[in-house]
Amino acid sequence: MSVPLTLLGLLEREPSHGYDLKRDYDAFFGRGKPLPFGQVYATLARLARDGKVVVGESEAGAGPDRKRYVITEQGATEFETWLGEPVEAEPHLQTVLFAKVVLALILGRDAGRYLDTQRAAHLQRMRELTEIKRAGSLVDALLADHGLFHLEADLRWIDLTTARLDALAEAVRS
Repeated sequence: MSVPLTLLGLLEREPSHGYDLKRDYDAFFGRGKPLPFGQVYATLARLARDGKVVVGESEAGAGPDRKRYVITEQGATEFETWLGEPVEAEPHLQTVLFAKVVLALILGRDAGRYLDTQRAAHLQRMRELTEIKRAGSLVDALLADHGLFHLEADLRWIDLTTARLDALAEAVRS
C-alpha cells in the first residue's frame, strides 16, 4: 500500500486536515492496521516538500491549530499516473512460505509438519475472514474476499507441495 499516493487520492477529493485524512485512511484502508498520526504528518510534510501538496492557512481548533492540505497539479498528475498503472502481479516467485519449506528440507527438518501448521493457520484466518464477510459492510466483504482468495491459493500450493515433498527434498539436497 502506498500511503503517500493514497493520501494524494484522498486530497484530490477535497482539501483536508491531517486528522481527517487519517480517519478516512483508517476507515477505508487501515482495517487491522491503522495509520499512525506521526506517519500521516511525516508523509504530508514530504509531499509538501516535493511540491505535491500545499499547506493552507492554519485554522483554530479544539487543540493545536489545524492545517488544511491541498493537492497541487503535480500531486494530481502523479496520483492519476499511479491510479492508471496496473498493480504488479503477486505473488513473487520467492515467497516466505517457499523459503521456509526449502530451508526445513535443507536442514533435515520436518517440512510436512511446518506445512500442516501453516495450513491450520490459513484455515483459522479463513474462518475469521468469512465471519467478517458475513457480518461486515460491503467494503469489509470485498476485502475479506480478497484475503480469502489469496489464502485459497496458498492452500492449493501447500497441498501440492506436501504431495511433492520427497521430490523437493531430493532436489534441494543434491
